[in-house]
Formats: sequence, C-alpha cells, structure tokens
Amino acid sequence: MRITAVLGMILGLGLAVPQCFAADRAPVRIGVMAPVTGEWASEGQDMVNVVRLLAEELNKNGGAGGRLIEIEVGDDGGDPKTAALAAQRLVSAGVAAVIGTYGSAVTEASQDIYADDDVLQIGTGSTSIRLTEKGLPLFFRTCPRDDDQGRVMARHIKALGFKKAALVHDNSSYARGLAEEVRALFDDQSVAVVFYDAITPGDRDYSTTLTKIKTLNPDLIIFTGYYPEAAMLLRQKKEMAWEVPMIGGDATNNLALVDIAGRESAKGYYFISPPGPSDLTGEMSEAFMAEYQARFKTLPSSVWAVMAGDAFKVLALAIENVDQPTGANLARYLHNDLKDFVGFTGPIAFNEKGDREGDVYRLYQVDAEGRFVLIP
Repeated sequence: MRITAVLGMILGLGLAVPQCFAADRAPVRIGVMAPVTGEWASEGQDMVNVVRLLAEELNKNGGAGGRLIEIEVGDDGGDPKTAALAAQRLVSAGVAAVIGTYGSAVTEASQDIYADDDVLQIGTGSTSIRLTEKGLPLFFRTCPRDDDQGRVMARHIKALGFKKAALVHDNSSYARGLAEEVRALFDDQSVAVVFYDAITPGDRDYSTTLTKIKTLNPDLIIFTGYYPEAAMLLRQKKEMAWEVPMIGGDATNNLALVDIAGRESAKGYYFISPPGPSDLTGEMSEAFMAEYQARFKTLPSSVWAVMAGDAFKVLALAIENVDQPTGANLARYLHNDLKDFVGFTGPIAFNEKGDREGDVYRLYQVDAEGRFVLIP
C-alpha cells in the first residue's frame, strides 16, 4: 500500500499526532556567546563545555518539556566589535536565548542587538552595574553586580587592617566601575587612596606604573581588572623584590593567573569572588563537577563557566514551562515564576532589573602551592 494512502487512513481515523504539538515541541536553539579565542579563551572554552555537557544530559532525558535543545556557539573573542558580529550571527541562526558573555564591555556591545530581535540574554560574568540599569526586560545575569562586589571588597580591606592603598584599573567598563565603587566606599578616609590610575590591558611591561606606585609607599595595591594583567603585575612586582600585598576582583578568579604569574609571584594574592568550582557544595554541584572532571580531565578554570551552567538550567526550566519559547515568554517566567531554584552556585532568583538576588561574594587567597584558598 502506498505511504500516502496509509497516512490518509490514519488521518481519517483521527490517529495522527496534532500538528500544533509537533510545532510546539520543535527543538529550541540556545546560543552561547563566549570568548572561545583571545586573551580570555580559557573562560570561553569552559563556558561552552559546561553548557554542551548540560544540554547533552538534558536531551538524553527527553529535553526541556519534550523540546530538545540545540547549542549554537558564537565566538566573541573577548572584543566588543567581534561580539556585535557574533550576536548578529546568533540572531540569524534563530536562537531563542543567549547565554553569555564574560566581559562587561563585550556583553554591552551585544545587548541592543538581542533586545531588538526578542532574544533573551543571560550574562554570566558581566558584573558592570550599568548593564541592568538600561531598562532592558530581556536581559538577566547569574553573576552579581559590581556594587555588591565593591562593598565586600572594601569591607575585607578594612578588616585586614590596610590603611594606604594604590587603586589601579584598566579603563574597561567592568574595571573602572569597580574601582569607582571601591574608592567611593573609602570616602570616610578609613583607607587613603594615594594612587588612582589605569594601565593598558594587553601590555607586557607595567614596571613604570609599579615604580611610580612604590614611591608612594602604599601598604596595598588594589587592581580591579582581569587576570592576565593581574598576573603580569604580580610577576613584575616580584621581579622588583617588592612584597607589598595585592588584592583583586572576581575577574582575577582564574587558574591561569598562577600559570602566568608563577606560584612564587602569586603567593599571598587576595581576591573577591563567588565560590570557585572546587568550593561549591551540594549534591547536584558536586556530582556535576565530578562529571565535568571525568569528561575534560580538569575542573572549570573559574566560577564564571559554572554560572553559564546556572544560566542554562534556568533557561531549560523556563522553556519547559512556557507555551512558546519566545524571549518575552521566557523573561516573564524568570521574573515572575522562578521560585526556590537552587543552581550550582546557590539559590537563584531575579529582581525586576534582571539582577541576581543575594550575596555570593567571598574572600580568597593564593597559597604557596598556587591553590585558591577560601578564607572564612
């Protein structure tokens, strides 16, 4: 019997799968915009690995409410111009939502592109305050904000007894914003800021800046930029035989910091960050970290890739619970219906601006073996 005749009989008996069900349960494409290449490649590659592993597991178990998830990667190279092109390619690929990216300025270059095309975006390592002050209803983030980080950093600096600090940033949106937050919190003169200036990211020689700072005799250097530059500052400070302590922000929470600086140079370095992959607790987090390590022979290099995993999990839950996975529908679910959700990095809920609620920052110090030790 011809196939068309069989199909006709099925339709006549009312046994066909409804067309609306087939359309509703079509695969959903999620974009991952990340610095897969460039200076922050370790971050981007880990983000992609985490999300792909989670998508693979979800699809093995039937997907999100019966919808399979397809992952589309957009390499932003850690550069705002490249990010805009990556965002346009992901939109053209038909993604319903995008996870990423890492740097605040890079994320900012993509925000309007996604918003204009009804694509929901969840930042994972972009902590700049301004990103959620624009009134963009489709933008969320699983990472905290710099004003939260600034308060925690200032509190720890005071508690550690430092009185005279040099404050260095790199003019990026993230680093400059965090530096301004910290400096404002020292207006009570509890800590005197004797130096405030920027270095150029990507340079390989910061000895002139360090020499200038040394003449001012601070008892602490605060650096609010990213891990490659922090590592170079640590290494060159060591080469000068200058043992002044140094503290950084969450963008320095990457194991590559020790690789670049060397263990001796990195020893004693403080930084503020959400708990790293090896410090995450809870059965779900520990099981996933073990699975990730078994697959890739290492843990993610920082917590930001794990926050990409948190973004995937809340997205999958939203996709499961909406009729159609449009940006507006997904955003409505995350704003109004995401309740009592516990991710890899702790409880997750979003306020009206799309910011993650709650305090997740902790103080770390690098030990003599190059390990990141959580300080109680």
